[in-house]
Amino acid sequence: MDDFDYSGLPPLDLIAGVDEAGRGCLAGPVVAGAVILPLDFALPGLDDSKKLTAKKRTCLESSIKKQALAWSLGLAWPREIEAINILRASLVAMRRAVLSLRVPPAFVLVDGNQKIPFSLPQQFVIGGDAKVPCIAAASIMAKTFRDRLMTHLDRRYPGYGLARHKGYGTKEHRDALRTLGPCIQHRMTFRGVGPDVGPKERELCLPGLGQ
Repeated sequence: MDDFDYSGLPPLDLIAGVDEAGRGCLAGPVVAGAVILPLDFALPGLDDSKKLTAKKRTCLESSIKKQALAWSLGLAWPREIEAINILRASLVAMRRAVLSLRVPPAFVLVDGNQKIPFSLPQQFVIGGDAKVPCIAAASIMAKTFRDRLMTHLDRRYPGYGLARHKGYGTKEHRDALRTLGPCIQHRMTFRGVGPDVGPKERELCLPGLGQ
């Protein structure tokens, strides 16, 4: 962690890290986290959220909330994902997260290979959630919130197993879709959910699986 070259960038306490969770799911929103860490943060075990256990993520989430100079979340729900495609919806969620920070950042580091559609100075970092602490913290905030949200949605929309697979396209989830059909939380433009779409729409809707 933290083998990133900060040359030419503002100090860490002026930089927001941004990441998303749920991009590759068949159901539920895509959730983005944004975090500004202090210079003297102490978060032992901080890493890409996908590499951590649920228990470790929860512990780190609590520490991040206590130590962060600012943190926030941004969401894009299924109807918006369907309207503008998942890639754009993920960037919109990231934009919402950054603009909701109570401390405006001087610079933004974004996980992935796309920039957020706004005028703030920024840089994308491929694999940033495993390299940059503030991005890793953002990935944890997004993942833990989304997992809790999907557990809540499982109670509102029972039968799909949302609390277990969190909306990903597991066999259990696809079998439930065939039996029950989709609910309002499903992304109808994703293959295997609604009526099949052509190659162009499928390419737009599924540019990558994310976390």
